[in-house]
Amino acid sequence: MGLDITVLGLDWAELERTPAAERQDLLYEAACPEDAAWDAEPAVGWVLPASPKVPWSGRYEFRCTNGSYKPHFWAAEGWDTAREFAGPALRESLDGFLFHLIGEGDDLPESGLFPADATPWKPRLLLACPPALVPGIAAHWARAEPLLEGLREEYDRHAADPGGRIEDFDAFTVLLREWAVVVDETARRGWGLLGLPV
Repeated sequence: MGLDITVLGLDWAELERTPAAERQDLLYEAACPEDAAWDAEPAVGWVLPASPKVPWSGRYEFRCTNGSYKPHFWAAEGWDTAREFAGPALRESLDGFLFHLIGEGDDLPESGLFPADATPWKPRLLLACPPALVPGIAAHWARAEPLLEGLREEYDRHAADPGGRIEDFDAFTVLLREWAVVVDETARRGWGLLGLPV
């Protein structure tokens, strides 16, 4: 059993209006609604709202990860390997796109969204992108996407991991395109993004 990730898009102003002591429970409700039909077909793509109790939020269900954080981690690792073979324009744009989504790791800044916990047993957030960051991330993708195919041969030569979580360039781009859907919809709504370890 490994680390999971649930990605939420949400109205940041509504989140900030929520008393700090209540935010974590509210976000976990958006991530795992109490009234979810567990025997239903799993959702894919955007679930809007994420919960009737949090109508100002959406949850994105990745088609290719089953909720696991591992594919995102391995996509970041694959990019770290392949980026030296990318042209400067693609490198700059894809760096800008991935950095806030799957590239920060332990360097994620304190968001200030939750009360301090002296003894956290797991990370509070895997990503935190306030609304001001999201349009810039979307713009990086808009510049990277037309150049991406030019990386295919070098990615498969240097970063492919047959049998792994991100086997090849196609698996890498499938995950990137899902992130693009996440970012574009979040930007369109003027929302921010959070990634919870559930």
